[in-house]
Amino acid sequence: MAWDKPNLDDRSDNVEKLQGMVQHTIENMEKAEESMAFTDSEEQLQSIKDKNERRRESLQAFRNEIQDEAHQTEQ
Repeated sequence: MAWDKPNLDDRSDNVEKLQGMVQHTIENMEKAEESMAFTDSEEQLQSIKDKNERRRESLQAFRNEIQDEAHQTEQ
């Protein structure tokens, strides 16, 4: 039965997927910053700033993971 086979750990496209996630996150940050011009709410401005800070942290984590994956494929 086909269900008995374990899935192979195919990491061949992980770097590509992570790079796409980085690009998507950057686009979201840019859109959020653009939206700041259309609000008068300090609460909403702070929320956008906080979210973009978390996105910056995620970007760094993505980039670290890309480096790790690139090193794995070299070995």
